Amino acid sequence: MDSKTLRALEYDRILETLAGYCAFSASRERALALHPSSSFRTARVRLEETTEARRFLDTHPDTGIEGAMDIRLDTERASRGGVLDPEAILRIKHTLIVMRRLKTALDKANSFPRLAALSRSLPPTLGLVSAISKTLSEKGEILDSASAALASIRAEINVARGRLMNRLQKYLSNERTAAMLQESIITQRDGRYVLPLRADFKGRIKGIVHDQSASGATLFIEPLPVVELNNRVRELHLAERDEIRRILASLSASIAEHARALDAGIDALSRLDLAFAKAKYAEDLDASEPILHPPEEGAPIRLLQARHPLLKRETVVPIDLPLEKGVRALVITGPNTGGKTVTLKTVGLFALMAQSGMHLPAQSGSELPCFHAVYADIGDEQSIEQSLSTFSAHIRNITRILKKADARSLVILDELGAGTDPQEGAALARAILSALIERGATTFVATHYAELKTFAHTTEGVLNASLEFDIHTLRPTYRLTIGLPGRSNALAIARRLGLPEPVLRAAKEEIHPDDLHADDLLEEIHRQRKLARKERQKAQKARIEAHRLRRELQERLDSIEEERRKILEDARAEAESELRALRAEIQELRRLLRKVENPGDARRETVEAASEEAEKLEEDLETLLPRRPLPISPSLEGTPRVGEKVLVRSLNAEGILAALNGDNAEVQVGNLRVRARLEDLRRKGESPSAPSEENPSARTRVPDLPAPRMELDLRGKRADEALDALDRYVEQAWLAGMPFVRIIHGKGAGKLRDAVRGALRGNPQVASFEEGKPNEGGAGVTIVHLAPN
Repeated sequence: MDSKTLRALEYDRILETLAGYCAFSASRERALALHPSSSFRTARVRLEETTEARRFLDTHPDTGIEGAMDIRLDTERASRGGVLDPEAILRIKHTLIVMRRLKTALDKANSFPRLAALSRSLPPTLGLVSAISKTLSEKGEILDSASAALASIRAEINVARGRLMNRLQKYLSNERTAAMLQESIITQRDGRYVLPLRADFKGRIKGIVHDQSASGATLFIEPLPVVELNNRVRELHLAERDEIRRILASLSASIAEHARALDAGIDALSRLDLAFAKAKYAEDLDASEPILHPPEEGAPIRLLQARHPLLKRETVVPIDLPLEKGVRALVITGPNTGGKTVTLKTVGLFALMAQSGMHLPAQSGSELPCFHAVYADIGDEQSIEQSLSTFSAHIRNITRILKKADARSLVILDELGAGTDPQEGAALARAILSALIERGATTFVATHYAELKTFAHTTEGVLNASLEFDIHTLRPTYRLTIGLPGRSNALAIARRLGLPEPVLRAAKEEIHPDDLHADDLLEEIHRQRKLARKERQKAQKARIEAHRLRRELQERLDSIEEERRKILEDARAEAESELRALRAEIQELRRLLRKVENPGDARRETVEAASEEAEKLEEDLETLLPRRPLPISPSLEGTPRVGEKVLVRSLNAEGILAALNGDNAEVQVGNLRVRARLEDLRRKGESPSAPSEENPSARTRVPDLPAPRMELDLRGKRADEALDALDRYVEQAWLAGMPFVRIIHGKGAGKLRDAVRGALRGNPQVASFEEGKPNEGGAGVTIVHLAPN
């Protein structure tokens, strides 16, 4: 990639922001050195790493790189035979623990292949963690468990120090010697234990003077009887020091043996941390993974609600840039400060970010080719030192671009041909653009020249685009319109700013009438487009409201039907309960009658009549309250509605009403689609006719397809399972004639959402789809509008 272009597009600022998300110095260095890849495969792998990192951080929020440190200088020192201090050894231990924790988490998850590939170079603990833990405390102190010799030496030190302290303590407890001391304490000087003797008692206690106070009033003496004891303690401390050095040297030698593996682990850890940094940056930008195409395909550039990543999200105006396959150049016109340069930089930065593995601050479904090179000529490059004017500097840069650009290049030119005579500048701009188109380079140009507008209109593969300007507020709207050139607003702006009318009239007379007429036509087209956009927004709101009311109404119908079922079931249960009680009473009466030898005829007749009445009630109950609950009849009208279950009486078969055309209808019966007259259909909720005994074939039923619900929930499914379920569901909904459905895929890292929308984009049964509104689930839901069948 061209270094001058990277600076012009402010790619270095993107890298500085990215580096701020890294957890330790090695990954920060890698982030600042990140370069866009011209290899499609490499760029694709980088994007997949970022996507997996977003999913991993979402599911493992407590697992990361925090606690790791760049230990390469420590391993290099150990490799050269140096002895590492406890702090350096602890850095290595903590870094190894981070490597182990991260590798374990990725191995257990088993659903992050790209991250797992990066983690393969993470070394095992190599026995170093346990060895360091046995040797050093977390404060860097050498533990007794470091070696048997050290433990033995420290035990001897304690015994020797105890003897020394006991002997010195006698000086403190003896009344004669205690009176000679400045304080009743034992202190140290030069590593030896001494007593603070008052200077006026010098010589009264025989010993070696090691120091005196600043005032000279106190002498620090080592009494002669404790010299040998002090010598023994000192010898043991020196032995302890030598053993500690030997232990650290041994640990350092073990680290040196694994220096190469440790350095490889730091490299892998920095790569993983860079992927996590990209993921965190993407989350903060509310970015999505772009669809990247090989440049050989001549793929389209489709940016949806794209936001410049360096502008504040609260103020930046998103742009839509849908360029279909075959469009090689876009000529953007519009007023100054209208956003042309920002638009050009957004396109260039998006290409660089995507090929660096970063997600883009745009809506899911955005697409870009993978360019082998990106060239940009943006900004004022006037050079006093080289005696170059702005025009000369631009031409020198464009000359360099023309030598290198080819069909796999992206070229961005701001204010092409500016800085010189307008007529010559326009001719030059047209020639440069023609040369780039001949080379097949994808080119974005910002200009004020009317000649380039005409060139874009008459040349195949070149489109006009404009950035709108509100003449009433004298402010740009930053909305990009594809297909129309920008209008000239100079006279209108001058009038709004108070330029005298005679001057404006004189200026208008200098303009060719055809140019004025064309400008008026452009203004009318833009006005009509604005009106159409507003009407489309109103229609969209009305459609959403209608869908909402329809859902609410259907929910109410379902609630009423459910209540009706419950009432019927409760009534049946109550009737059956009473019937069981009546049967029990009759049985009890019969039992009592059997015990009576000669029951009266009247009594017997009463019991038999009650029994017959109970049996009649039971038959009536079976007739009035069938055991299967009545089916739901979701239609509001008497006529069946598309999507309802119906009975084709001539076939005595059930199916789903797929289409209505006047008095004719199409019904999906099993795998067959049959045509029938409307009067031959009966809604499923109506009482079916009993099959004729003379026509036994009428007893055979074709199994009907289940009516699909208005939404499909794919959350928690793997991508392949989700796409299979999606295909089946869309086909059922389309066959049922449903106008639209909701697909619930959740937000997460957007992987499932991107897969769902990619599948929908190529489905012939789908007319269009859109992201759900905030009250419909937002980015976690896709509303699918089905094609008419």
